[in-house]
Amino acid sequence: MDGGDVDGGVGGGGGIEKDEEAEERTELLRDRFRLSVISIANAEAKKLDMEASEPVVACVADLAFKYTGEEQLARDVELFAQHAGRKSVNMEDIILSAHRNKHLTGLLRSFSQELKGKGPQTERKRKKSSKKEDKAIPS
Repeated sequence: MDGGDVDGGVGGGGGIEKDEEAEERTELLRDRFRLSVISIANAEAKKLDMEASEPVVACVADLAFKYTGEEQLARDVELFAQHAGRKSVNMEDIILSAHRNKHLTGLLRSFSQELKGKGPQTERKRKKSSKKEDKAIPS
């Protein structure tokens, strides 16, 4: 055994464990995503008095997961939020990400409006003057 083998073995362990944990989380997320898609597809098929083919639904779920999580969508919405000077993604970023598909954009806008209508009515917060400023003003 030479010293290079020992040093290489000691230094690389932490990175491998983190990669394995990330892979496990991704697999768990993919499985949950797939179950959700299957559930939605079955519910929609039932509404239409149809039957959803499980292999086809699983394939669609995998493609959707790759698009949303691993590839383009996550990067796009993050960039849209950064461009707008925000640190978090909002519904407008999601709608912007669908700009290539006018039908989907319309559906997302309608859904957004529905959510806004159902949510509690909130007013924009006004800046409150600090107590220090109140005390500093002579009466």
